[in-house]
Amino acid sequence: MGKKLPPRHRQIIGMVEEKGYISIERLSQHFDVTPQTIRRDINKLSDDGLLRRYHGGAGPNTSVSNFSYSERRVLRSVEKSRVARLVAKHIPNNASLFLDIGTSTEEVAKALLSKSGLRVITNNMNVVSILSGSEDFEIFITGGVVRNHDLGILGDATVDFIKQFKVDFGIVSVAGIDPDGTLIDFDYNEVRVTRAIMANSRRVFLVADHSKFGRGAMARIGHISEVSALFTDSPPSQDFMTVIENAGINLYIAGSGPAPGTADEEPAGEGDIR
Repeated sequence: MGKKLPPRHRQIIGMVEEKGYISIERLSQHFDVTPQTIRRDINKLSDDGLLRRYHGGAGPNTSVSNFSYSERRVLRSVEKSRVARLVAKHIPNNASLFLDIGTSTEEVAKALLSKSGLRVITNNMNVVSILSGSEDFEIFITGGVVRNHDLGILGDATVDFIKQFKVDFGIVSVAGIDPDGTLIDFDYNEVRVTRAIMANSRRVFLVADHSKFGRGAMARIGHISEVSALFTDSPPSQDFMTVIENAGINLYIAGSGPAPGTADEEPAGEGDIR
């Protein structure tokens, strides 16, 4: 790799390895070149398998480790918040629901504070902290082992607790969606919990910003056809749209206008569109 790569390419790879995800804007400022130049660099390095291209930046080309929790809280926070508000529109008052581990579901928890009478079961202590702002909610927290870096709760006790319920909505997030529609994540123990949530929910809402499409990970959760609706922030590629249409699930896009065959966040566009 070293001798044939231009110096800037070697430095970009080094920065990605050190920092994890890094934005095009930051790289452009660091090297004092245009964003278009950095995009070309990232495209070339991605094509060569030396890093992974994401919307607005680049990250390590790995399917075995995720970004740190602190990085994920910052990454695409605006998009996650917009999607979360759209999800909340589809949760009625006095509903029961699961909320799993993830920064996307934590944004959903914030958006749900506008609701009343919710009964929420979660293995995410950050979600508990957020929802405790409403005295009108009843919150159940699972047993299990607390994961220090993000306050998620995992283990056999977590799965056993979830299996005691059957709720109206299960709100889940994933690390990635393979081109064939497979839902994937990095942590097998986390995957077990997600599967239990999906199996014990009458409707499953998948929350996934655009960067999750095509992103690799190694632990299989299931297939996109097992969810009721997908909430994202921009239209997927045509290949992914074909998978979604074949799966027969509802697609909701949080944005300024509806894509063909989808339901947008505007009230006039809401509904079960397949």
